Amino acid sequence: MNLILAKEKIKSFLIEDIGTGDLSSDLVFEQTDQGSGFFVAKSDCIVSGSFVANIVYEILGANAKYTSKISDGNFAKKGDIIGVSEGSIRTLLSGERIILNLMQRMSAIASLTNDLKIALNDPSIKICDTRKTVPGLRIFDKHAVLDGGGCNHRFGLYDGVMLKDNHIAYAGGIEPAVQKVREKLGHTVKIEVEVETQEQVIEAVRANADIIMFDNRTPDEVREFVKLVPTHIVTEISGGITLENIHSYKGTGANYISTGMMTHSVIAKDISFNKSKGIK
Repeated sequence: MNLILAKEKIKSFLIEDIGTGDLSSDLVFEQTDQGSGFFVAKSDCIVSGSFVANIVYEILGANAKYTSKISDGNFAKKGDIIGVSEGSIRTLLSGERIILNLMQRMSAIASLTNDLKIALNDPSIKICDTRKTVPGLRIFDKHAVLDGGGCNHRFGLYDGVMLKDNHIAYAGGIEPAVQKVREKLGHTVKIEVEVETQEQVIEAVRANADIIMFDNRTPDEVREFVKLVPTHIVTEISGGITLENIHSYKGTGANYISTGMMTHSVIAKDISFNKSKGIK
């Protein structure tokens, strides 16, 4: 996690929410009024986003502190206390919504990632995300995938070459597209090629792509395509992967499965912040 970037993002979220001031909290409480509260899971989940709380409190004046009770990446059952905050009541209340929004979304992503791993039940295939994230939230979405036991695909267009169907069509084929990239790209960046047919797999192998991604292929097609790819080339499955069908790709021989559903189709987990009643 790039904490500098995360802090800048969270700062913008707070500016959007608080603007010139939190009328409700500022008019009821003095800055010196102290209190404590706890974050509780209202449904089972893999916890993610706990680090957000102290970043929020730091931006708001560093006069409150969050203490984790269940660390990110660990399971919380309904009713568990995830963490406790104490400090200025103004800060606790002004920061509550941003903390919850991110923690609820991130915990949902982490939980779905974990569910996909369990459903696949194949440790030889790693599950990774895509760029299908909410604009502005990518750094948080992708961190949540890691908390759920998945791994990250490229973060953006800048850190990896991925030649998709339109790149290939405009370039006149896989080989000319890869060749043009090879002529200009440094040796530290991988080249991934998207394929849909056996002929394209063979062409991608001939072009010596670093990664070959089988797009919207059935498990049986993936098994056949993998046989055509040398072991030094990484293989990836993508397209149409769901919690209901991911099990069918077990044992196909690919190295990765990437899916956007972890980040674009999640329903936020229910997490609440409440005034403490003797919680330690």
